[in-house]
Amino acid sequence: MQDNTGPSELERPVEHYLDVTGEVCPMTFVRTKLLIEKMSSGQIAVVCLNSGEPLENVPRSVREHGHAVLGLAPVDPAHPDGPHRLRFRKA
Repeated sequence: MQDNTGPSELERPVEHYLDVTGEVCPMTFVRTKLLIEKMSSGQIAVVCLNSGEPLENVPRSVREHGHAVLGLAPVDPAHPDGPHRLRFRKA
């Protein structure tokens, strides 16, 4: 799933990385929101999250807060039910 991406967006370096695979909802988005608050407008972040509730809720919440989801894909394409990487740009 990708929104608002051009080739340059996917090639831009990631300024922030967060792994919330050890967290459960709602802490997955709480930690993501704390990261967003530290970021400057236009910066790119990647959040690693588990499938299930975090995979449904975190990308939706990032969009609802006005940020651009640039990509969402499994860490290992051979295991689509495993952890995913969410790439987004702060508004």
